[in-house]
Amino acid sequence: MNIVRGDVGWIEVISGGMFSGKSEELIRRLRRAQIARQKVQVFKPRVDARYSENEIVSHSQWRLEAEVISSAREILERVQEDTEVVGIDEGQFFDLDLVDVCNELANRGKRVIVAGLDQDYRGQPFEPMPQLMAIAEYVTKMLAICVRCGNPANYSQRLVPSDERVLVGAAGIYEPRCRKCFIPGVAPAEVEPGR
Repeated sequence: MNIVRGDVGWIEVISGGMFSGKSEELIRRLRRAQIARQKVQVFKPRVDARYSENEIVSHSQWRLEAEVISSAREILERVQEDTEVVGIDEGQFFDLDLVDVCNELANRGKRVIVAGLDQDYRGQPFEPMPQLMAIAEYVTKMLAICVRCGNPANYSQRLVPSDERVLVGAAGIYEPRCRKCFIPGVAPAEVEPGR
């Protein structure tokens, strides 16, 4: 990835399914920016308190302190003038305002890095991630390993019955699946054996 210095901003999106390493990659990039002595601010949605109230945490337990926010617009209020890099985890939990917020920050000369699911449990695009991917200068698609067959996994299989689009959880509630093993929108127990 070519990194431009100065007052030129851009958007990076890290997307993929559950357990693909999105948050870990976000933390890695933000730590490298800190090593480069850049001022970094990190944000996470209030709805995601799975592992920590005030940190972004990967499934492998990498951690980085973050500011907890309820809406994407709060980011604009909290980003300081001298901040060079803005990290945002779990982008799919924000509304479409996140697209305008990221654009405005990039236009102000900031490097904006957003990690999030690009598909929901039904395999449908999970807004606002597809819109962010369309306007981003850099997009990284992460893949997990299918727990059924070992192939690259692009989907998040929900394991519990629920019609809610947003059901925050981790292992035990979701597992990574490949295209062949994924059953859109259905908890596996609801499907006949042998599927």
